[in-house]
Amino acid sequence: MATFRKALKSKQRNHHERAQLGSRNFLGLLEKKKDYKLRANDYHKKQNLLSALRRKAMEKNPDEFYYKMISSKLEDGVHRANREAWDVEVTEEQRKMMRTQDLKYVEMRRLADAKKIERMKGELHLLDAKGKQENQHTFFVDSKREVQDFSLAERLNTVPELVGRAYNRPTLETLKTKIIKGPTDNYSLQKLARQRGHQYTILSQRIERERKLYVIGQKIQSRREIQEKTKRVKMSNETKEAAAVYKYEAKRKR
Repeated sequence: MATFRKALKSKQRNHHERAQLGSRNFLGLLEKKKDYKLRANDYHKKQNLLSALRRKAMEKNPDEFYYKMISSKLEDGVHRANREAWDVEVTEEQRKMMRTQDLKYVEMRRLADAKKIERMKGELHLLDAKGKQENQHTFFVDSKREVQDFSLAERLNTVPELVGRAYNRPTLETLKTKIIKGPTDNYSLQKLARQRGHQYTILSQRIERERKLYVIGQKIQSRREIQEKTKRVKMSNETKEAAAVYKYEAKRKR
């Protein structure tokens, strides 16, 4: 029992590392064990990195060759690609063909997104979409008493629980003759509403991406037409949302 009592953590005293003596304050903070561990780990990490670099340099093949050795140069300690050599190797016809391929790829992606957007619009029918203009339905009555006693559920011929719906709002006759298909509890309805909101978010993202791809395609087409030797006048500068607009000289067709 005495040994067990001595081994209890609650009975033991917390060990505190001593602080810097007052006569040695001019030397700064006294290093603790946690400070030593950080310094030692950093030292060993750097030593291991140096050892790995030395081993890699010793095991390097002297006949090893990469094309970037002749197509790049060292500037301020950083390897940079030699753009001049690249420009010499590509002809003007090849450059036009590359821009044509880029334009076709961008247009292909834009059309694919446009088809997905149309399919999602057909599935969602823009129900409860954020930013959609709210419908306004005005009811007319003959007297102020009818205004006070007005019941929207009775006027729409449905139950009060379905008055807030702008869609899928069956009448009382339909509810009596047919069974409601689908979830009716609040939890399931809220879950479906969240899923529908997520689909609207994806739809808005696709619409924005399709718009950006259209702008990119217009810019590529505009820069491609600039290369043609045709007289032109710039009507508007290029912006983030639109390509530059040029007015070209009219040519008579033969």
